Amino acid sequence: MDAIEIKNLTKSFDDMTAVDDLSLSVGEGEIFGLVGPDGAGKTTTMRMLTAIMEPTSGDAWVAGYHIVKEGEAIKETIGYMSQRFGLYPDLTVMENIDFYADIYEVPRRGRSVKVDELLAFSNLTPFKKRMAGKLSGGMKQKLGLACALIHTPKVLFLDEPTNGVDPVSRRDFWRILYQLLRDNVTIFVSTAYLDEAERCNRLALLNKGKLLALGTPDEVKKLMQGTIYEIRTSEPRRASLLLREKLDGDSVGLFGDRVHVVTNRPERVQQISETELAAANIQLNKMQVIAPSLEDVFVSVLAGQEVAAADGVKK
Repeated sequence: MDAIEIKNLTKSFDDMTAVDDLSLSVGEGEIFGLVGPDGAGKTTTMRMLTAIMEPTSGDAWVAGYHIVKEGEAIKETIGYMSQRFGLYPDLTVMENIDFYADIYEVPRRGRSVKVDELLAFSNLTPFKKRMAGKLSGGMKQKLGLACALIHTPKVLFLDEPTNGVDPVSRRDFWRILYQLLRDNVTIFVSTAYLDEAERCNRLALLNKGKLLALGTPDEVKKLMQGTIYEIRTSEPRRASLLLREKLDGDSVGLFGDRVHVVTNRPERVQQISETELAAANIQLNKMQVIAPSLEDVFVSVLAGQEVAAADGVKK
């Protein structure tokens, strides 16, 4: 059975379409990632699915409830952690959890057992008397998650939960999410981090409200067309600018200290790269063909979408 079903969901604001005819489904007990850059429509999608915002058109069901006709039932069934989750900085960790337990009408009988489980689960037990405002960014996110789980939701919505959080806290946060799968909780998470998308069972690539790709991380990677060369040089930024100019028709991107070139003409790329980098006195340390990452796929798909849009304008 699907925990989430979305059919032709659309949301428009004046002359802008934030979510454009979105259709997909999420199975019970899976981590599903909604991936895309800022402005892709991730938050708008999540606000519709949590019955906070009504769609312009289309339908969706969460845990069997319609997002418009049965919105209040959805709110009682789900947990939702927005980008700006409403923790109270002048309350302690324990007081924040109790506050949300009262909001969700969690019975007093047996509540302490649930709270202790959540504190231990999120490694917050030593900090339960600390003011929320005094917590680190990662600990605030863990407290937000504990508050969202206090009423044992069937579906958990997380809107870019690790945005701005340090790498160690991000890893801990995802460890906690995997533990939730043991209780068959469905997790719908939006993220702009492509390395986090790799952790999802399935994912959807979204840009400007449109669904670009859907499937497991491995299935999405198969959408990649062409060969990827990874080039390591003494001056990666200057190398990327030079190769963009010289490798007309190929996709050249800077990935940290590496340059990635996506091409259907691998021999030409290798020859031109070696010649042009040498002529520019840029030391070529290593050049190799690599398997695509989700980041490579996403950059390639976005580039293809832009080219298609440009061709449409020309016509």
